[in-house]
Amino acid sequence: MNNEHVKGAVEKGEGKVKEAVGHVTGDRKLENEGKVDQIKGAVHTAVGDVKDAVK
Repeated sequence: MNNEHVKGAVEKGEGKVKEAVGHVTGDRKLENEGKVDQIKGAVHTAVGDVKDAVK
């Protein structure tokens, strides 16, 4: 596990929280930000996987 995996996990977690809070409060902007954060987290995780594969 490298730094990219950690960043990905953190962003995914934060995104899930934002999405849930946005959904509960009816804040569509916050909900969408959460979804974007989850996608960015997935990208970080994928980059980490590539880095691991190269090693």
